[in-house]
Amino acid sequence: MSTTADAAPDSISRSESRTLRYAEVVVDARTGKTGDTFTYAVPDDMHVEPGHLVLVPFGPRMLHGVVTGLRETPNVDYTRPIASVVEEQPLLTPERIALGRWLADYYRAPAFDALSPMLPPGMRGSASQRRRPASRKAWLAPAASPSALRRYAEEQRRAPRRAALSLELADLPGGLPAADARKRHSAAAVARIVEEGLASLQAAPSPGPVTTRAPLLPTPDQQQALAALKSAMDDPPATPRVWLLHGATGSGKTEVYLQAIAHCLSRGQRAIALVPEVALTPQMTERFEERFPGRVGLLHSRLTPARQRDEWWRIFRGERSVVIGPRSALFAPVEDLGLIVLDEEHEWTYKQSDAQPHYHARDFAEQLAARTGAVVVLGSATPDVVTAWRAEQGSIGRLSMPGRIERSGAPTSLAKVDVVDMRTELREGNRSIFSRLLQERLRDTVASGRQAVLFLNRRGAASVVACRGCGFVMRCVRCSTPLTYHSVPGGAGRLQCHHCGRTRTEPRRCPKCRSAHIRYLGLGTQRVADEVCRVVPDARVLRWDSDTASVGGAHERLLRSFAEREADVLVGTQMVAKGLDIPSVDLVGVVLADIGIHVPDFRAPERTFQLLTQVAGRAGRGTEAGYAVVQTYLPDHYAIQAAKEQDYAEFYGLEMEHRRAQGNPPFSRLVRLLYEGHFDKRKALNEAQRFTGRLRQTTREWDMRGVDVIGPAPTYPPRVRNAWRWQVLIRGQEPRVLLDKVSVPPSWRVDVDPVNIV
Repeated sequence: MSTTADAAPDSISRSESRTLRYAEVVVDARTGKTGDTFTYAVPDDMHVEPGHLVLVPFGPRMLHGVVTGLRETPNVDYTRPIASVVEEQPLLTPERIALGRWLADYYRAPAFDALSPMLPPGMRGSASQRRRPASRKAWLAPAASPSALRRYAEEQRRAPRRAALSLELADLPGGLPAADARKRHSAAAVARIVEEGLASLQAAPSPGPVTTRAPLLPTPDQQQALAALKSAMDDPPATPRVWLLHGATGSGKTEVYLQAIAHCLSRGQRAIALVPEVALTPQMTERFEERFPGRVGLLHSRLTPARQRDEWWRIFRGERSVVIGPRSALFAPVEDLGLIVLDEEHEWTYKQSDAQPHYHARDFAEQLAARTGAVVVLGSATPDVVTAWRAEQGSIGRLSMPGRIERSGAPTSLAKVDVVDMRTELREGNRSIFSRLLQERLRDTVASGRQAVLFLNRRGAASVVACRGCGFVMRCVRCSTPLTYHSVPGGAGRLQCHHCGRTRTEPRRCPKCRSAHIRYLGLGTQRVADEVCRVVPDARVLRWDSDTASVGGAHERLLRSFAEREADVLVGTQMVAKGLDIPSVDLVGVVLADIGIHVPDFRAPERTFQLLTQVAGRAGRGTEAGYAVVQTYLPDHYAIQAAKEQDYAEFYGLEMEHRRAQGNPPFSRLVRLLYEGHFDKRKALNEAQRFTGRLRQTTREWDMRGVDVIGPAPTYPPRVRNAWRWQVLIRGQEPRVLLDKVSVPPSWRVDVDPVNIV
């Protein structure tokens, strides 16, 4: 066994590989050694190169592995032979193998965890051999509009396969391979759809920058941004390669992305465009398909496993020129990569916080670009302050588009924002969750036939369910958090834990004192929707949150329904603040701006400013002036005042003063160590204190004066799924050096550059 793999050569011929009879393989197994590889013998009749996916014996099991290097002689006394090659050609390039090494090292992740996102979907957890689908020539293309296909699907209730196929075609304007359609929906369904004129069979679209809808004439700001990006793509050695596109909400950033991608394709290269939420992929895909029909690939976790695999292979074969998706789309097998776009680059959802590796898409995109020569565009109206600081320091480029425009390109103004002090509303007798100004604006908006969006940073109907008799609060028996109340149409409500998912029925009596006086405290989207119906009885209201859009396709249907004017008011959580672009929305209301501002995280003011500015930017994207009403109990807070004026420079200046005084990023870096390994509260605390003491002792032994160990401190919530949780923060210019000196126990999770520290 070896602990590191030799560097993979760019290419190895079959004759050369005959002399390299041993392979370094990263195996899909928990070895306890970060970056560890194992040496296997290559059989005489087998051709293996770096990047090949193979099956290898590992103890009594047969597991997948990735070849990362070849060698002439083994570095161990005994080797076992590779059992077989899963795919005939290497799936990973030398650049991708190097990226996997970087991910494993930087984020302290197991080596196979770092490489597996780059493999075809479904390759983890099973050692069955999967063969690459054969090349497909017949193509099923829609011959009707998406709305016509959806109407047809609704009519085909007794023909579910035809209905499912028509819905898939409605979501894929560029069509799909006929073989895929027949496999998923039956040959009879394909034949009937074609017979009824809703689709046609044709040759697969040829690669190339085919465009239909003409690009808009760029504004001067857009021209300047495009000139810089085109120049960078045309001159690979030129710097900078990473650009911050700082454009006001509605300034036309998407049009810059589209024209920059068109230039990339004209050079014979391909592009990746990321969105911060899966729910936003349909909106982005539709605009990209209009410009690049048949060339847009879509990758995200809500596709069926079969569709994920099929799309991955189409990208691998070069049948897709543009790939759209959330952060995981960065791992798509895109060769000749010329451009990477991160829309809304400030969003914390670009950080992978659940599974290993805990990477940030922005950092990984820059590493990918550095190895491929691609250009990176970081677009936002409210950039992460660290990104803005890097642009200010000159380490990345900066492009500015401060003016707002209509879709036609005509200049327009930002929405007018009014901040309402809810303390005054209470003093003057208003007990509604809506201020008098918001109520008036809602009535006027609905009466005029326009639309409104109400934003609340919380789902459900009530955040706390308590007893008025004894004060007992209903809590999850497995987590240290109150249960949230959700009403159920036509039945009793339910209480749910939003951390472990555990549910229970709505209580009729207090479990502690048996009182029937149960009260529901706090706000949720459901209560806001009910209040809209009370204030504006004729309003048609939609809710958009994780509860109403919990099944596949629900996000797309809700957004489409609102965009087609089937509702007057949309009540939503954070998703409505992320890229919602509907010209008929005149009014945006922020029901309570203070939620989140008191979270014990130094980024709380930044996120409050970003959310308020972004959600206000959803109003006034058409020809009419837009309005936003922000309700708050902290009207003088600097984040809220800066959001009112939509003044990023003002907020940035004040925020950087606080960051500098506290020594927080960008003036330092952080590593978060999270312990969640024991059901006994006292033993969990003892382990947290023991390991923290070890960290502090190591800093003293190695004289690490620039590294601070902060903690241990309980997380929020302090208990999840019965496990008590503690965290330790390491802060310094390079806090990872401390991890090089300490063995981190398996019960501790390492999160480098965390986006949440509570």
